Amino acid sequence: MPMSNAIINIRNLRLRTFIGFNPEERTKKQDVVLNIEIRYAVNAAALQDEVHEALNYKTITKQVIKLVEDGQFLLLERLVADVLERCSAPPEVSFARVTIDKPHALRFADSVSLSLEYHAETSAQLTVLEKAS
Repeated sequence: MPMSNAIINIRNLRLRTFIGFNPEERTKKQDVVLNIEIRYAVNAAALQDEVHEALNYKTITKQVIKLVEDGQFLLLERLVADVLERCSAPPEVSFARVTIDKPHALRFADSVSLSLEYHAETSAQLTVLEKAS
């Protein structure tokens, strides 16, 4: 069987972190909601239940949880960029998109969200963002 593209979606991962630059935001963790999409080329061995041939989304999710819950971020942009970097780190990842919502960030809105994407063929975009942070 030829290789095909697999899409992993992690939906509504609810975590708490220090996010924001106002004094009260620096002392109290806030809720954030993560949605992650990771695309990679799945090979025939993974489709035949060879566990070691598949991208381990549990490992990536644990790393993201640690990063978010242990981190402190002034800007949503930095938080999303750091999570995207973690999700796009495995060499087999061809595309990743991370969207993070900050509920109740604005008085009359349910949430504010920010999305960033990684494309393997144009990975220089992430490097530019890292330099700006």
